[in-house]
Amino acid sequence: MQFESKLLVESFLDNSWLEKNLSENTLSSYKNDLSKFYKFTEKNNKNVILADHFLIISYLSILIDQGLSSKTISRNISALKSFYSYLQNFGHIKTNPTENIEPPKSGLFLPTTLTVEETEKLLNSPIKENYIELRDKAMLFTLYASGMRISELINLTLNHLDLNRGSVQVLGKGKKERLIPITEQAIKMIKIYLLESREKLAKNKDHLYVFLSTHGKRMTRQSFWHRIKIYMRRERIEKAIHPHTLRHAFATHMLNNGADLRSVQLLLGHADLATTQIYTHVAQSEIKQLHKKHHPRG
Repeated sequence: MQFESKLLVESFLDNSWLEKNLSENTLSSYKNDLSKFYKFTEKNNKNVILADHFLIISYLSILIDQGLSSKTISRNISALKSFYSYLQNFGHIKTNPTENIEPPKSGLFLPTTLTVEETEKLLNSPIKENYIELRDKAMLFTLYASGMRISELINLTLNHLDLNRGSVQVLGKGKKERLIPITEQAIKMIKIYLLESREKLAKNKDHLYVFLSTHGKRMTRQSFWHRIKIYMRRERIEKAIHPHTLRHAFATHMLNNGADLRSVQLLLGHADLATTQIYTHVAQSEIKQLHKKHHPRG
């Protein structure tokens, strides 16, 4: 798969150099951006030909959460749109998956998020009576209650939890620690998981990690992403999903309910306030959609 994707990217770059006379700097940037993208598709058992709109949105949302500048995000979108236009023009694909992906006038790509109703459906989808789904439920509740990254969630150890005080200690990017309060519902779900599910998953092994896989090891990012997709399909939520879906929902819903930007920045562990400001645009966009949907003259 990777070999085919690499050949298509190289063919696109050659064509861009010959036909569009792009500068060496632009071509170099496109090559770097597209190489990262096709490696991402490979991790998801696809290639650039099979990548759909949802997978591309997922990729762009992950770039946002890495704290990349709006200029870099816009360049990635430009590279992907040019690349898929080339693939369509030369008959490699029938429809262009980037057709409706446009950065807003502000230059900020808005990450896909879930409404409050969709979030509730996702949280309630796992069945508590199933010990594997009970684990998933605890993970989903923890993510939505804290806004932490998937990588931070799967690396939580038992000594990071302070369920009596209702907080979680997280080791974020740059090994920076932050203390995040979590909701009573999340605390309750973690306690139930620890009592009823974790021992079955541990398979008599001594583990420090909170959330364990069915193999008795630490949960992986890919495994949990797969689990999220199962529940999204179960609830018929047809949106682009990615490991940061609930992180985006957390930030957007906090801002929609009156939280100040600085507090959300601290909770998310963003080094730059400008990264957090992306969510104000998402929140405003969501409010506009709700107004249009529910206003009698919308």
